This record gives sequence, C-alpha cells and structure tokens, in this order.
Amino acid sequence: MGRALTLLVLLLLPGLAAANDWAALERPGAIALMRHALAPGTGDPDRFELEDCSTQRNLDARGRDQARRVGAALRDRSIVFDSVWTSQWCRSRDTAELLGLGDVTEVPSLNSFFAGRGERATQTAATLERLRAARGDRLMLVSHQVNISALTGSFARSGEIVVVEWRDDGLAVTGRILIDP
Repeated sequence: MGRALTLLVLLLLPGLAAANDWAALERPGAIALMRHALAPGTGDPDRFELEDCSTQRNLDARGRDQARRVGAALRDRSIVFDSVWTSQWCRSRDTAELLGLGDVTEVPSLNSFFAGRGERATQTAATLERLRAARGDRLMLVSHQVNISALTGSFARSGEIVVVEWRDDGLAVTGRILIDP
C-alpha cells in the first residue's frame, strides 16, 4: 500500500506544481510577466518587419482565444493593472489588447531578442530600469520567452504569466498562472 501511495503522489506532483497561483498575483507589489499567447512555430521569418504583421509569426485562433480567456480570468478575480506594457511584435501586442485589461503601451525593451533580433543585456537592463521607475504600480507585461527568461531565469510557456516581485537582489518568481490554449 505504501508503494502505491508514493507512486500516486509522484504522479500528482507535476499537476500540483503547475497549479495556478492566483494569490501570488493578488499580493501588493506583484508584477505579471506574460509570454504572448499561442503563436505556433519558433522565431520569425527572415523577411520579418516590425511594422508588418504579415511578415511575423502571429497568434492563431487558439492563441487569440487563450488571450481572451486569460483576460476574463483576471477580470473575474477583480485583478486590475495600472499599466499594460507590451512588446511591439504583433503576437505580443495582439495578446495584450485581447486581454482587455486597459490601454496598452508599447515598450521596445520588451521586444524579442531571439536569433539576434535585439540585444539581451541592453533590453533587460532597460526593462528593469523601467520597472524600478514604476515601483508600486500594478503592472502586466506581455513579452517573449527569451525576455522573461532573462528577467527571471525561468521559462514561460505560451500564454503563461510568471508572477514576480522585487527583492533586494532583483526580481523573484513568486507564482505562475497558465490557462492552456
């Protein structure tokens, strides 16, 4: 019986670890870092142009639905943000707008630097500086996996919110929220 119980606990642990931590997002000082919703593929085409969404990898129908459902879940819990910042990439901007959480501000330092399209150190430092200047505000940032990893050391799935707060040594992950596409 003990072995079966141990096996059951081990099978359930991944699900428990992936449980949504809404309480982390409700704490004072919490910042939401969201990876754009589902946009199938990796990176962007060689002919990528920031001003032309047709040259980029974009949200599909599941990604658009995922963004709407994340926004609805936040509103259902009365979680509001002082500001919603986004990368200028179409998939991030579309995610931020589909969340329906308020006006969206494009922040170039949140643009992807995957495959040499930007500069990790410079963009990460600029984002941290902007976050420091807005300390005390409730913020939702919509960006890319590489940016979130650079800020937190943590991988984010499509549409996942990584909740962070300021600590003496920088940003610390305090929770995660994922509504699957």
